Amino acid sequence: MSDTVRRLSDDFEENYRLFIEEALETGCVWGLENDEGWALCPANSNAELDVMPLWSQPEYAKAHCVEEWSSYVPVPISLEELLDDWLPGMHEDVLLVGTNWDASLEGLEVEPLDLLEDVDEAVEDLDV
Repeated sequence: MSDTVRRLSDDFEENYRLFIEEALETGCVWGLENDEGWALCPANSNAELDVMPLWSQPEYAKAHCVEEWSSYVPVPISLEELLDDWLPGMHEDVLLVGTNWDASLEGLEVEPLDLLEDVDEAVEDLDV
């Protein structure tokens, strides 16, 4: 990967693909955590569900540590842990995953098992 971090685009699908690509390159993703736990917010698609935003670069995550989220810090989550533990657990807890959300906290809200499947498919594509 280059030394410069790519900018997130206005295309949420492109940001989702970038999330998977960079997670596979670096072996980790980034969430926001403070003394009270991980950052969650109501889903745009269904206000009864919560979303845990995750980013593929610490810079993307850190950009959100302002205003009501100023107490949060970016924390790495290994890709292996995300795939083996977090995503199945988030599915059980009925949480969605927000991938590479932009500065307005907008982006795709993905079912955890769909993300797991998409990462597995990306790995298979790399092995071909």
